[in-house]
Amino acid sequence: MALEDVIKKIKSHPDYTKCGMILYHNGIVRETSRAGEPVKGLLVHVDWTKVDKLIEEQKKREGIFEIMVEIYDEKVLVPGDDVMVLAVAGDIRPNVKLVLSDTLEAIKTDCTSKEEVLQA
Repeated sequence: MALEDVIKKIKSHPDYTKCGMILYHNGIVRETSRAGEPVKGLLVHVDWTKVDKLIEEQKKREGIFEIMVEIYDEKVLVPGDDVMVLAVAGDIRPNVKLVLSDTLEAIKTDCTSKEEVLQA
């Protein structure tokens, strides 16, 4: 799902006019690992049951109207490819920023795993 599609879906939400902010995260495959090694690709594994439960819980937080996430999983992605698009729509900046940060961290630590394909 492209970021433009996410924006259109959020703007069609019945409570959209109550929103004061939409914050997006767009994760991209880097050409090097955190250790600085060249990366040929990245493979992401997602536990969608955990993601769905997490999103359901985060939507209950104060001021949040919509959360959308798309994770490109189970195929080798190459440097420059999108890995994840996460969008949080809500009433005011403090609420939206906190939920985006908390949701992103939970997805990365509790709901997904990744394998870097290093260049030989």
